[in-house]
Amino acid sequence: MQVGKPILYSYFRSSCSWRVRIALALKNMDYETITINLTKDGGQQFSEEFQALNPMKQVPALKIDGITIGQSNLSVLKQVGPENQLTWAQQAISSGFNALEQILQSTAGKYCVGDEVSMADLCLAPQVANADRFKVDLTPYPTISRINKSLLALEAFQVSHPCRQPDTPPELRA
Repeated sequence: MQVGKPILYSYFRSSCSWRVRIALALKNMDYETITINLTKDGGQQFSEEFQALNPMKQVPALKIDGITIGQSNLSVLKQVGPENQLTWAQQAISSGFNALEQILQSTAGKYCVGDEVSMADLCLAPQVANADRFKVDLTPYPTISRINKSLLALEAFQVSHPCRQPDTPPELRA
């Protein structure tokens, strides 16, 4: 087993990758990023080299202490098809946010669960970014919006943000 600096195989816009980047930043873990562009050359995640690392052919993949852990959600959007992605994403995000806004009424403090950052927060910020990307109106979700604003003020969320990644296209950089 090879032990050393963790390696994150990531794509700037992947919300799943962002969750891992936030967690690594919160833990102050130094890691190397290897960009896997999901749109270039038909998707670099389908290369033989990456497939050998992660047979699921998805990002993120985190190689730590010789073990590779992977997870992602881009495959769902591909199944929906490009012509239906916007409508499907808006409905899926709104449905989840309707339920979450109600749940947060009894759990939220400064963040999703009280005043400490939790796993729920690591999921919330990337999903709000997806909502922005897919033009979901956030007006009906004041608690989600308030918590997201608090999260984005934290350094771990700022340094891990998709607009600040090495593979972010210039027109999308902060």
